[in-house]
Amino acid sequence: MKHIFTSLVISSCTLFSACQSNTNNTNAANVQHPSEQHAAHQGAATTQPAAPLIKKAAKQLPAFKFYKVKSGIGFTNEDVAANRNSVFILFDPSCGHCQQEAGHIGKNYDKLKNVNLYFISMNDPALMASFLETFGKELVDKPNVEVLYDRNQEFIQKIHVPAQFPANYVYGPDGTLKNYWDGEKSIDFLLAEFTK
Repeated sequence: MKHIFTSLVISSCTLFSACQSNTNNTNAANVQHPSEQHAAHQGAATTQPAAPLIKKAAKQLPAFKFYKVKSGIGFTNEDVAANRNSVFILFDPSCGHCQQEAGHIGKNYDKLKNVNLYFISMNDPALMASFLETFGKELVDKPNVEVLYDRNQEFIQKIHVPAQFPANYVYGPDGTLKNYWDGEKSIDFLLAEFTK
């Protein structure tokens, strides 16, 4: 039954490719949600229902509710620290590009102290729990960094469906979208965009 449900969910999602893929194929029959793509590689089943997907990034940060991975406490748009840019990084803990980006960001944390960094994933929180400790240890326990679990797939329903991981979204202090991109970028590009 789980395998049938997984197949139905995978076939219903659109506009996605694996974090390593550079294709821009938009044929719904050939494209999967990144977390489902990784789950399929690992033989895991997803229990999340299919959701309507947002194809263009939200121009204004919408209301949302994610959950802090370490405590399970809810985290909403009202909890976003004000008066600074907020970067939302949609990632998959098993994505090599996501792991590298976390490492590069961690090594440059001193340049990002005045930016909110929110790492968000729809994966199992157990897989997310040690992500920063393993790949971005310099970011652990920083006041402006949070790892958030999107258990209700609100990101892809309200903010955007990226084509690749990691996907980065920079919102200004007023909640207006400044820039977004998906896939791997250089650390110099990230630093410039995060702090603009």
